[in-house]
Amino acid sequence: MIETLLRDLAPIALVAVMRRFGDFSAAEDAVQEALLAAAMQWPREGVPESPRGWLIQVAARRCTDHLRAELARRRREAIVMTPPDEQIVVPEGNTEHDDTLLLLFMCCHPALTRASAIALTLRAVGGLTTAEIANAFLVPEATMAQRISRAKQRIKASGVPFAMPDGRERAERLGAVLHVLYLIFNEGYTSSSGDSLHRTDLSHEAIRLTRAVREILPDAAEVMGLLALMLLTDARRPARTGPDGELIPLDEQDRGLWNRDAIAEGIALVTDALPRGAVGPYQVQAAIAAVHDEAPTVGDTDWPQIVGLYGLLERMSDNPMVTLNHAIARAMVEGPAAGLQMLDALAPRLPAHHRLHAVRAHLLEMRGDRDGALAEYRAAARKTASVPEQRYLLTRAARLTPAADVPASGRTSA
Repeated sequence: MIETLLRDLAPIALVAVMRRFGDFSAAEDAVQEALLAAAMQWPREGVPESPRGWLIQVAARRCTDHLRAELARRRREAIVMTPPDEQIVVPEGNTEHDDTLLLLFMCCHPALTRASAIALTLRAVGGLTTAEIANAFLVPEATMAQRISRAKQRIKASGVPFAMPDGRERAERLGAVLHVLYLIFNEGYTSSSGDSLHRTDLSHEAIRLTRAVREILPDAAEVMGLLALMLLTDARRPARTGPDGELIPLDEQDRGLWNRDAIAEGIALVTDALPRGAVGPYQVQAAIAAVHDEAPTVGDTDWPQIVGLYGLLERMSDNPMVTLNHAIARAMVEGPAAGLQMLDALAPRLPAHHRLHAVRAHLLEMRGDRDGALAEYRAAARKTASVPEQRYLLTRAARLTPAADVPASGRTSA
């Protein structure tokens, strides 16, 4: 409960401290210290009456302490003389909605590259760790840590004020904002590490923020497409895990457990978005999700339509994960050999990713190559940090080999 509360309050506190001090890096460090203090004190002493105000005030004092050592003497003296209770004025009422949107658009800063803006926003707004962000970008953790650090430095050096951008600037930053929300949702829907398959706090936050973006840009087709994609995907979540948290693949799910209200809303959104002009990648992904969700059974899935949609998506986006999913769809239409041929061409782009091994294992199993599938399932299990995915992969491997030869279930070395 406290962990969720702190995650929700972190971007709000960051906005407030940045407004006062104008330094992203210093404000984030101060907020992280305040969050640590809260995590230690609140379970023992109780949650304060105004947890938001408590975090903001503590972070402001920490920021003041840091700046004392760095600023010139006159600035330092001015800060020291500021009474602690006046360092930050905590606004009355509920400002979380506006503050989080402000931080979302501010992190997608014009001084940053698209990749750096997305990484910084995932850290500041989404609450993802550097390792989780690195996994989303398919880069080493050290590389991502440097990218985030440089992004903060560029924002500080740019001199661009911390404020909600105007209409033109919002449009320019929208692509990065949507990509951030997409990655936050993905991490929530399939956590890259840990004991749980889902992080519903992240996926729900991504949906909430996308709805908020749609409120200020109601006619943006790609915003509608992204929201539709999230709803159509999240609708399957109740059927994705079993009683013990085990992963249940799409073709084995009880479709009666899917959230039909979310599916109806998602289909209505993508139906409304597609005729509005140029079709973007989120609309196409939403259309693919709708084809899956509309099929009453696995056998009723319109795989040729999905193949066509993935072909269109590949022409829009040079994303290896799109090609990976396209390979699965082609295998369902043309047979496993067609999918495996696509994977061979894709291998140099995803040399260390567990999903490449997992998909190859599935297609080899479809083709009847038990030994090849077994090796690939085991390779995929070694390379994922997600316990539910690892257990699922080892379970698939166990079906292909005598029990005595199956590796122990649970975590394996990466």
